[in-house]
Amino acid sequence: MSSKTNETAPVNENKGDSLPPPEAGLKPLNYREQFSGRHVTSQFIDPCSEASKASMDCLNRNDYDRDACLDYFQAYRDCKKAWIQQRKDDRRAGRSTK
Repeated sequence: MSSKTNETAPVNENKGDSLPPPEAGLKPLNYREQFSGRHVTSQFIDPCSEASKASMDCLNRNDYDRDACLDYFQAYRDCKKAWIQQRKDDRRAGRSTK
């Protein structure tokens, strides 16, 4: 057996598209912009959706080999953690989180 390394972005052999690097999804989008114009907060609004999509694309392109996509999963977790922390800090400062 050979071990897989994730030194370069995986390439889809059928389309020739490459995945963005995992580091691209580390910073969440501004969640206030995501919520603006909506009077109901939805569970489906996710400022880290790009990181989520990249991790799912990685799984699809690597035949669901989880070990090949660990960097993408970590990038999504880091993005989500930063987003939640940003919302907590805003609540503590008295700013609206919606």
